[in-house]
Amino acid sequence: MVPPPASNVVDEKEKSTVPEHVRSDSSLERDKAILLAPPSLSPKTTRTSGDGLLVHANASTPANIGGNIDIERGSLHSLNDGRVGPDRVRRRRTRRAPDSSRNPRAPPAPRRANSLPAEPVTAVPMTPKIDLGLALTKMLVPEQKLAPAPTWTLSAVNILKYSYLNILLVFVPVSWACHFTHQSPTIIFIFSFLAIIPLAALLGFATEELALRVGQTLGGLLNATFGNAVELIIAILALVKGELRVVQASMLGSILSNCLLVLGMCFFAGGIRFHEQGYGVRAAQLNISLLCISVFSIVIPAAFHASLNSSTTANGQTPGEAAGQSQAIEEAHVLAISRGTSIILLFVYACYLFFQLWTHAYIYTPEASAHHAAQTFQPGLDGPGAPTSQRVFHMPSLPSLPSIFHGSGSSSSTSLSSTSTEEDETIPKLKIQATVILLATVTVLTGVTAEWLVDSIDGLTSGGNISREFVALILLPLVGNAAEHVTAVTVSVKNKLDLAITVAVGSSIQIALFVLPFLILLGWIIDQPLTLFFDIFETVVVFVSVLIINYAISDGKTNWLEGLVLMVVYVIIGLSVWYY
Repeated sequence: MVPPPASNVVDEKEKSTVPEHVRSDSSLERDKAILLAPPSLSPKTTRTSGDGLLVHANASTPANIGGNIDIERGSLHSLNDGRVGPDRVRRRRTRRAPDSSRNPRAPPAPRRANSLPAEPVTAVPMTPKIDLGLALTKMLVPEQKLAPAPTWTLSAVNILKYSYLNILLVFVPVSWACHFTHQSPTIIFIFSFLAIIPLAALLGFATEELALRVGQTLGGLLNATFGNAVELIIAILALVKGELRVVQASMLGSILSNCLLVLGMCFFAGGIRFHEQGYGVRAAQLNISLLCISVFSIVIPAAFHASLNSSTTANGQTPGEAAGQSQAIEEAHVLAISRGTSIILLFVYACYLFFQLWTHAYIYTPEASAHHAAQTFQPGLDGPGAPTSQRVFHMPSLPSLPSIFHGSGSSSSTSLSSTSTEEDETIPKLKIQATVILLATVTVLTGVTAEWLVDSIDGLTSGGNISREFVALILLPLVGNAAEHVTAVTVSVKNKLDLAITVAVGSSIQIALFVLPFLILLGWIIDQPLTLFFDIFETVVVFVSVLIINYAISDGKTNWLEGLVLMVVYVIIGLSVWYY
């Protein structure tokens, strides 16, 4: 008999070290046979132990034997402590992470709390870097595709058919004739008053057509510049002539007429057709905040003056006299406060334009408030005692009203004077050359006619039948805002209340933050001491008016009664001014 190889013989001493309860197991004999088999007959597999060691073992080796050693020469080792010869076992380290699926005792791999990828996250700034080239392109290039421009003949026809207000154009030569023939100031004022109304409408029409040829930003700037061009022209003429009270009263009257009369007519007209109308509260509240800033700038000079003259000291002197301030020194201080405040208001207006036309233009788009419902009314949902049946009551709609005006000179950047085809191609009404000629011609005619109007104010009020304050505070604002008034009412009836609010309140913001401060600085240049100091009556009127408007538009919906309240407030103010 050939003896077995020496490498396959189990040492008795080594065997005796195995415990009895292990050596008596019948499965131990089978394991011995497997381990004593030649390596070539038992293919090796590789697995990872619990402590991170890479172990080579025979494929048929049970999982509980030789957990972390490499059996190379078929030698048997101890089952409980793994003691073998130093030349028989080889340990090898590995860089592999523990695998909990192969070894249940291995700790789980660490996991991110938010399950984000391991790559670093790059923070994106909220305000992107402004590209000047891109900004210039957006200002000059129109966003909508324009259809071919009409011919000269069609442009002339569109100007004549622009609105029914063009009938009043016959009063332009009549007013000029009355001035050169030295008619009475009352006749000149009446005909000049009627002649400026269609000129203001055509000025807005030309501005809208010009805004179609440029980008949204520059178009908004054009509308902001020419939106109150008539009021600005009249005020500049009165300022040059030294009519400071007329300038102040006309500016204040423009703010009141837009915020009370125009806005009230919009709410009332829209409420007649719809039970309730919704609008964007964010844009409306921002506009009211800007109006509050302008009111604050008016209240401060009045409070400054009142604090120095409202009471007397023990010596019978006013606080200003006690402090050594004469009337001239106080007026100089009020003038300095007004000029400094005007510079600040112009800065605020520039920020407002940047906000409206650049950074937050989406707030002022029609899509921002498209979700607001109209023509529906849910009774009891917003107040106590809701009825058991929450039915929606629909108010019968009026027939579609014909559009009185094709467009208007409004402060909105939305063009009302041009139409769009199904492919979103805007069709202009005028040639670009005709637009520029119309804009220049109407501006000159408006300026000359407004001069006749201003010159006739003294003769009109000298008889005592009508006060200068009523003319400046009530009548003059109606001249420049007549076209805007009708436009705002027309779009509110068409359920475009956001546009109507933009026309009304936006025009007031332009007056308060741009036109009035600009006139004060212009008076500084030409040495006319125009200030922001209004008397107590005018200050209280404008303060209460803005307060009422804030309550009216704070809920994001309106009805005809709210419009009636605003109009009644304006009528009460007009009645008081008649006797002022």
